[in-house]
Parts: sequence; structure tokens; C-alpha cells
Amino acid sequence: MDSILVRGGGELNGVIPIAGAKNACLTLMPATLLTEEPLTLTNAPRLSDIRTMTQLLQSLGAEVSSLQGGKVLAMSSHDIHNHTADYDIVRKMRASILVLGPMLARDGHAIVSLPGGCAIGARPVDLHLKALEAMGAELDLRDGYVHAKAPGGRLKGAVVEFPIVSVGATENALLAATLAKGTTVLKNAAREPEIVDLAHCLRRMGAQIEGEGSSTITIQGVDRLGGATHPVVTDRIELGTYMLAPAICGGEVECLGGRLDLVGAFAEKLDQAGISVTETERGLKVARKNGRVKAVDVTTEPFPGFPTDLQAQMMALLCTAEGTSVLEEKIFENRFMHAPELIRMGAKIDVHGGHATVTGVERLRGAPVMATDLRASVSLILAGLAAEGETVVSRVYHLDRGYEHVEDKLGACGARIERIKG
Repeated sequence: MDSILVRGGGELNGVIPIAGAKNACLTLMPATLLTEEPLTLTNAPRLSDIRTMTQLLQSLGAEVSSLQGGKVLAMSSHDIHNHTADYDIVRKMRASILVLGPMLARDGHAIVSLPGGCAIGARPVDLHLKALEAMGAELDLRDGYVHAKAPGGRLKGAVVEFPIVSVGATENALLAATLAKGTTVLKNAAREPEIVDLAHCLRRMGAQIEGEGSSTITIQGVDRLGGATHPVVTDRIELGTYMLAPAICGGEVECLGGRLDLVGAFAEKLDQAGISVTETERGLKVARKNGRVKAVDVTTEPFPGFPTDLQAQMMALLCTAEGTSVLEEKIFENRFMHAPELIRMGAKIDVHGGHATVTGVERLRGAPVMATDLRASVSLILAGLAAEGETVVSRVYHLDRGYEHVEDKLGACGARIERIKG
């Protein structure tokens, strides 16, 4: 099993290209199931999760070709001959549940295994199922699978009000509603850029959608959708992660393709901590202003708030800040599993339920540590960049789910980092 070796202590200077968004691409790919015509995604990230979704779509009968080194995905679902999403694939990744809405909308029936994914909380799919039930779906959960059918072969428009904001449930309902008969209104919908990106793609395919980016999305169902070519939006989580690299170890890095509107709340916290973020013609330039980073309090919230997927990385920064910070995790339970690993590196962290109190130390120390989930893995790499000595991060298969060529991108800016093949 691979690990990452980081030798800390140096500044970072240079440019880092930011890939297309993993979470957007995983949502866009199932849209191919809504049409018999080709759907092409450009600016696709090259990640293991994308390969898993490719495998899942191919198992259903879709044709998926990876072009230009994986940056272009050419898909066609003209012959969907299998409507069962098998456990052996679905268990690897929670986003697999997003094939349920499109298959149900197009062909009126689907069988999808309940999903797996990172161990950062329960993250049930009940909101997905309730939204589809509101649109007329008949659901039967047995033997670990969702057996779904639409009476008469077609879903019906409905008013769906989510009791809590759910990105995945909003995406599944949005996909399904495009081919439903009548009008669907999604209330208390998620507002994430990945959902806006999905709506833009679906509109290119002929869907009638209004209100994406707000808490109310209205979809007028159409009889059929066509093909399209669509660029995947910039990955705001990868962007935020690499913005933290010069913040934590000094220097100046320009993140190519970065956009301030994607990371507004995060950039505000960096500013409070003493980190300069400036827009350029090519992206965002980040540098530490003066001296040691200042402590700041962080609360994770749905977009446009501070993203839960940047909480672990922000904690790594605050471990060396001047003063005491409090991080409150309000999206997922059990998402401070990286804290004990950072403590092994000399961090002072006290976790109580959904709160973590971080008292900054002047310097972290390199140590062998273990990644517990995707974002935790890269937080430990960031901590290693700022630590004295060597840090070895094991179980980096988590890392490969969400970051492409992390050692190359950081290494090009002067980081002493290498992958050790296991």
C-alpha cells in the first residue's frame, strides 16, 4: 500500500493548476443515463472515484471513453440493458446512488444497492428516497437494495421540501425531475457550485431549470433530453487545499483556474488569519502576510458557508497559529478523526463532540501518521510541509480518491514530497 513521504521546513513558490471538481464530475456523469445521445465532459479530474463511476455506468450498459489522458470523458447511454447497480461497485463510493434518479426517470425502474464511502458519519440516503417518492416512485428496500419503479413508467412533478439541506438529495431529485411529467419545485435545495454546474449541463441537454444557486429550484419536465459537451467546474476543495499550502509553510503560490466566488467564506477566514488572497488573470494568488498565522474560529456550514471538506485542512493550518481556535463541525458527525494523527505531530487539540479546540504551537514535528479519510489525508500532508523532519502518511488510497498527482503539484513549487510504492 502506497504512502507519502514529506520532508518539511521549506517555503512553496510557483503555480499549481487546479483540476475539475470531483464532486461535480461524479454528479454530471450519471446525467448520461437521461439521454440516448452522447454527453462529453471536459476538464474532468483523473481520480479513482471517477474510475469507479465509469465502472458503474459501464456495468449498466453505458459506453464511457477516457480521452486526452483522462481529462475528457465521452459517454453514450443509447443502450441501457441493465438496471441494477450492484453492491460490489456501489459500496466503494456514496455518489453511486446518483444513478437511481436518472434510471428511474428515463426507464421507469431501477435497482440500486445502498452505498458505502468514507467513514465520516452515517450520511443516510433517506432524503434521496423521500424526494423520489414525492415524485410518484414506489420504493421497496430489501436485501440492501432499493427497488424502485415509476407507475406508468414516468415520474410526476411535485413540490419537494427538504427538511435539511442535502447536496446529494438535491442532485438526485434535480436529475430525476428533468424527465418527470409536469413541474417539480425543490425547496430548501442545496446551493453548492456543483449543483449550479449540474443545472448548466442539464440545460445544455435541453432541460428547463430555473433557480439553481438559490434555495428554490424549479424544473419543468421535458419528454426527452439530447447530447451536449460541458466543462466541469473548477474543484473548489482542491483549490482551497492548495491555497493553504503557502499559508502553512510560507511562500507564494498562484492557483490556476481559481475563482473567489467558489471559496468566498473560506477566503474570508484566511484573511482573518493573516493570509493574502488576490485575484489574477489566471486564478488566485496566495501568500502569508506577515509572520505567524493568527488563530480564527471556524464553523462548517452548507454553501456559501465554510465547507466541511476544508475543515481538516484548516485545522492543520491552525495547529501552528498564534492563539487558540475553535472549529465546530455542523455537517457530519465523526469528522475529527484526523485530530489524533495531528496530535502525534505535536499539535494541541481537544475534541468534544462536534467541537475541536486547537491551541497553536510554534512548530509541528514529523511523525508516521495514518489517513482516516479523503480530506484527512491531505491535511496530514499539509501539516508535514510545516513540520520539522520527516512525515510519512500511510493509507493514501483515500488521497487518490480526490487529489490527482498531489506530489507533482506540490513538488513543482519546491515541496520535498514523494510517493513510496507499497
